[in-house]
Amino acid sequence: MLKISRNSIYMLVVASCINTACTSTTTVKSQTDYTTIVPTSALYALPAVEEYKIGLGDLLEIKVFQAAELSGETRVDTNGNISLPLIGVIYVQGLTKTQVEQQLQNLLARNLLQNPQVTIFIKEFTAQRVTVEGSVAKPGVFPIQGRMTLLQALALAGGPVDLANQKKVLLFRRLNNQVKVYEVNLAAIRKAQMPDPYLQNDDRIVVARSEARFLVREAGTVLSPLGSLSYIINNLAN
Repeated sequence: MLKISRNSIYMLVVASCINTACTSTTTVKSQTDYTTIVPTSALYALPAVEEYKIGLGDLLEIKVFQAAELSGETRVDTNGNISLPLIGVIYVQGLTKTQVEQQLQNLLARNLLQNPQVTIFIKEFTAQRVTVEGSVAKPGVFPIQGRMTLLQALALAGGPVDLANQKKVLLFRRLNNQVKVYEVNLAAIRKAQMPDPYLQNDDRIVVARSEARFLVREAGTVLSPLGSLSYIINNLAN
C-alpha cells in the first residue's frame, strides 16, 4: 500500500487553499484595473465642506430671543417653503441656516421687533445621504446628520467586519460631473496619523476585503473538521 506522510497531505490541503485565494485576488484586481485611484492627499486638498444647505423635508427649530410666540418647529414643504406666525411663507430651500437667520432677522426688524436675534437648529436632515457597503456589519444608505465624518458613517454601518482591509477604504465622490475615487487608510485615521475626512452628499464608501485574512479563514474552514481529517491522514499515512 502506498504510504503518504502526514505533512505531505497537510501541504496539499494548504496549497489548494492558497491557489483558491490567489485566484480570487487576481479576479478582484482585474475588476479594479479600469478604476483610477486618486491619491489620498488630493482628498485633503479639497476645499472645506460648505455649510449645509436646507432641503425639502428638513425640520427646523427656530428660536427668536424673548419672543416665544415667534419661536417653534417647522418643516420645509415640497415647494421649499416654511410658514411662520406673523411672518408668513418664506422660501428657504437651498439656503444655509445662517442665510435664513439673517433673512428672518431682517423681516422681524422691519415690522415687529427691534434688534431681533434669531437662531435656527436643523433637527432633521432629509436631503443628504451617504452609502456604506463592502466589508461592514450593516451596509446601507444613511442620512447625513450635520457634518459627518468617515468614521461616523462607518459606525452607523456597524463598523468593519473581521475580514475588512482597514488600510484600503475607497471613497467615491462626484466632483464637476466626474466620479473621483480616493483610497483612505482607516487604520491610520484611528491612530490619529491622518485626518478623518468630512463626507458630502451622495458619497459612497466601500470597505475592501483583506485577502490575507480571507485566506486564513478559508484554510481554517478546510481544516476545521479535525476529527475527520486526522482520521483520513492517519489511515493514509499508516
